[in-house]
Amino acid sequence: MSPPPGSQPHLPTLAGRAYRCQCGCPVFFRNSECLACGTPLGYDPEQARLLPLMPGTAPGSWVIWQTEPAALSGHAGDGILPPPALAYTRCANLQTPAACNWLVPSNGQVDDAGAAPLLCRACRLNRTIPDLNDPEHPDNGVLWGRVELAKRRLVSALLALGLPVASRMTEDTARGIMFDILRSPDNGPHVMTGHDTGLITLNLQEADDAVREAVRETMREPYRTLLGHFRHEVGHYYWDRLVCGTPWMEGFHQLFGDENQDYLASLRLNYEQGPPDQWWLHYVSAYASTHPWEDWAECWAHYLHMRDTIDTALGFGLPTESAQLEFTPFTLDALYQPVHPEAQHFLDFLNDWTRLTTMLNEMSRSMGQPDFYPFVLPREVVAKLHFIHLLVTSASWLPDDAGLVRAAQQQLEGQMQGQIQ
Repeated sequence: MSPPPGSQPHLPTLAGRAYRCQCGCPVFFRNSECLACGTPLGYDPEQARLLPLMPGTAPGSWVIWQTEPAALSGHAGDGILPPPALAYTRCANLQTPAACNWLVPSNGQVDDAGAAPLLCRACRLNRTIPDLNDPEHPDNGVLWGRVELAKRRLVSALLALGLPVASRMTEDTARGIMFDILRSPDNGPHVMTGHDTGLITLNLQEADDAVREAVRETMREPYRTLLGHFRHEVGHYYWDRLVCGTPWMEGFHQLFGDENQDYLASLRLNYEQGPPDQWWLHYVSAYASTHPWEDWAECWAHYLHMRDTIDTALGFGLPTESAQLEFTPFTLDALYQPVHPEAQHFLDFLNDWTRLTTMLNEMSRSMGQPDFYPFVLPREVVAKLHFIHLLVTSASWLPDDAGLVRAAQQQLEGQMQGQIQ
């Protein structure tokens, strides 16, 4: 679905999140079947689209729903053969508590009986999942389903942004990513959510709303969600993958600080003494003040929040420019590289975000709910977000260092233009 006139995106759209079935009824990212007409649905991560499906020619295969049977069979009435329809298989986790509705391209071929189940691009990132047959914890399946839905949302946005996403177990054993979804034993030790060299560990109990809310209150956090955890931890992964040891380190040090300061000592100081006074003038969250790595991960997560939320709003036709709101817009001098050729596009996106979240906060308050967006963006954070945007759009991870050269050139051009100004 395209944004209506007057609501065109300032940055390229991602997954959109607004889809329709072949019957014309709206369907949603998590749906595996249209509730109106019963048409099977599947998400194609390569197209970032939720597709209505019909059976393909091979047993167990599916193709996008078509009104012309000839397009499926490969024969047309006028004698012209149309291109064969792309065939898919369902992710094997569709029939598990994960309820995964993602598709796997199969070219019409389905694995033989007894072969390893076909998993989609999101599910094959898992290294460890909870024990779904644990009699002591019958809620493992329900909690895991919530975790996987949040992870699919994450992965769909990463793919739409063009970021490298590959399984560390089977696709890129040196630089890929993998997930352990673990439950803390009843008698300890406690599973810690975190990242370590491409491995993201998530405590399954974070999917229990009561547990997560209790932790949020204890930690005095304004925001704590499964999706937020994933976006934060994947930020650590992409720092290792895209920033460390690259020309981007200079900008990172300028904005975020020296990552070589003692990380464990910084965490201990934060938990013992709390954040520094007036941390909100410099950081997007109190936890971001702990260490440059955490500042980076919090800003990375925030950037993904912004891109996906704006994308969703535009996909559903919610205006981001015409809202009648009084606010002081950010100006170019708040950005990391204000003379960058694309700086105005990011600035417009940023001010759209301010309008949208102000409106959504008021809507939440009208329902007696906490603020939808319990954050304030100081100028220093705006510069950090622009830095992350330049990295994400630089393609610095392309093979043969082509993207790295492009990223370095972008930074050099920005610096030179700044000197000219």
